[in-house]
Amino acid sequence: MPNAIRHPGASLTKIFTFSALTTESIFGTCIDCCVTFIFLFVLYAKLLEKIADLTGKPVGAFNIRKDCGCDGRQSTENIEITGKTDGKSGIDIRVKDGTKGEQCHIPVIISKTGLSEMVYNDFYIGEDCDVDIVAGCGIHNSGCDESRHDGVHTFYVGKNSHVHYSEKHYGEGDGNGKNVMNPQTIVYLEEGASIQMDTVQIRGIDSTKRYTKIVCGKDAEGVVTERLLTHGHQEATSDMEIVLDGENSRGRVISRSVAQDESSQLFYPRMVGNAKCFGHVQCDSIIMGSAKIRSIPEIAANSTDAQLIHEAAIGKIAGDQLLKLQTLGLTAEEAEDTILKGFLA
Repeated sequence: MPNAIRHPGASLTKIFTFSALTTESIFGTCIDCCVTFIFLFVLYAKLLEKIADLTGKPVGAFNIRKDCGCDGRQSTENIEITGKTDGKSGIDIRVKDGTKGEQCHIPVIISKTGLSEMVYNDFYIGEDCDVDIVAGCGIHNSGCDESRHDGVHTFYVGKNSHVHYSEKHYGEGDGNGKNVMNPQTIVYLEEGASIQMDTVQIRGIDSTKRYTKIVCGKDAEGVVTERLLTHGHQEATSDMEIVLDGENSRGRVISRSVAQDESSQLFYPRMVGNAKCFGHVQCDSIIMGSAKIRSIPEIAANSTDAQLIHEAAIGKIAGDQLLKLQTLGLTAEEAEDTILKGFLA
């Protein structure tokens, strides 16, 4: 450039970069849209992998809910998924009699701050079925407002059917807004039916209140495995009830939790025996830092043939366990992390 208009900080490269390769350039809108799309795509894929172990398009039936809307749905010959027609938000899942070895994925993604939703999902499982239902909710909150998902899942499981139901909760984001989840799961088991329910919540959820109820008919079985980790100032409440109504029905609760920093946890598992039955409640917790844990297991027998057991334990990590791992070459932090992973596995 001529000396009269030359600027010491200007160059042809800088001028081209500013005019063509930034969000303020002539291609600015296109670049901004591309960057936003790539970011959301990566975020979306990460959350799906965290909560539902999905790394691509699900195999079989699925319904993906994203920011209060349906982002994808597919039924199969044996599993039909339809939207609610009663004015409520949610879906109905119907599994035909005799369906075996099939999966149904129903993950929920929330990527906007300040979003709140209430969802109702009903499952109608036919007779002589054996299916896997994979649910879960992931929240990415980078804003200042609360993001919240409340969901009610109701299962009607037919005679001699088995359901494996897994549910993972995960939260992330660099904003100040809270991530809140309040799931409810209600299960009705007919004669000979069973459900294996696995719930996991590892970090990222500021507040959760979980309610679970399973009603077992004759020869039915309900098993709940719960794994939970809280940290910071997070709060978690688990209110669980298994009602053994039918003769020879069985129920089992296995709860393992870790409370770190100044977080708090409350567990209230109940086993009610109304007939000849067997029930077992086991709650084990590790407490760290300035955390607080309350575990209040309850068993109630309304029949002389009911056999019910409950166990509860709260304690810190044993010093000799940490020392043993440190002698094998692990740092104190690595040793602690190894113990916690093994405890929650």
